[in-house]
Amino acid sequence: MEKQLIEWFEWFHKNPELSYEEYNTTAKIREILTQAGLEILPFELETGLVAVIRGKGPGLVSALRCDIDALPIVEETELSYASCHEGKMHACGHDFHITAGLGCALLLNERKEELAGTVKIIFQPAEESSLGALKILETPVMEDVEEIWGIHADPTNEAGVLGIREGSVSAAVDRFVVTVKGNSCHGAHPDDGVDPIPVAAAIVQAFQTIVTRNINAFHPGLISVTRMEAGNTWNVIPESAVLEGTVRTMDRKDRVLVEKRMKEIAENTAKAYGAEAEVKWIPGPPAVFNDALMVEKSIQTAHECGFDVVPEEASMGGDDFSFYEERIPGCYIKIGTGKGQLIHQPGFQVNEKVIWPTVKFLTKLLNC
Repeated sequence: MEKQLIEWFEWFHKNPELSYEEYNTTAKIREILTQAGLEILPFELETGLVAVIRGKGPGLVSALRCDIDALPIVEETELSYASCHEGKMHACGHDFHITAGLGCALLLNERKEELAGTVKIIFQPAEESSLGALKILETPVMEDVEEIWGIHADPTNEAGVLGIREGSVSAAVDRFVVTVKGNSCHGAHPDDGVDPIPVAAAIVQAFQTIVTRNINAFHPGLISVTRMEAGNTWNVIPESAVLEGTVRTMDRKDRVLVEKRMKEIAENTAKAYGAEAEVKWIPGPPAVFNDALMVEKSIQTAHECGFDVVPEEASMGGDDFSFYEERIPGCYIKIGTGKGQLIHQPGFQVNEKVIWPTVKFLTKLLNC
């Protein structure tokens, strides 16, 4: 099976598809599972699918999430199986996740006579959109699931090393857009209007005090203003200015507090300048939080499978895996794929030698 898995991995790497466009990817997954005699649940998903392995004995209903989408990146590896689609690349290891999920599904299906409980393998679309998990949650697939596992390629660790830790491992991801409204006037006569640019600048500065003065110093958090836009010519003070950016928090209470304080700061700062400000808050996935009992189980299984285990490094990046964890316990494990360029970089690649050991680890984990 190991040789076959590598062939599939290379096919997925050569044929990346972006979020919500994973039609050929889904068809290939379905073809492999169908030929192996696996049951595919009849849920109406435009892309992505869910396979199920029903054991002969009673036990937990568990799930494994494997994301399937790629990124809009021009690949710069020299792999013989590099992307065939210009401007699209599996630069986050989802081709590896798909392959590991397929291998796990096939092995569990071969061993279902000894499987206690039920396992669902979720081939989820659009993780890179931050909202793909919601497509799965719109179906009944999770109604009976009691625990969920997730994996992610990790180029900061060598092959044979797993990163696992209890508690928060990645941040909640939220987006904001602040519109400051002043009064346009001639650039030579600012007293005839209300300039929104100094207002916007003051708001940017004040936002940074939220992390340093309102959040517990031991709680990770950040506010990044990543876009500031105003005006379109050199001698006219514009009517409005726009700020856009992202907020990352690990603690649920901090997440609520930051939204509240940003709205207060923007509105009151603008008022002090004689302007107005409106804050649009676009919530994304919450923080990923690893369940203590599942962490203990995964570490024990990793050692039994010959992996070294290190504390998983917490990240201010996010993952929509957390949407599942709003309903049930979960555990998100980093799989060392060989040190090299980081995820979302054009030279990122996975050491193929990690595929088979990962499949065996996941199969044992889901068959305990």
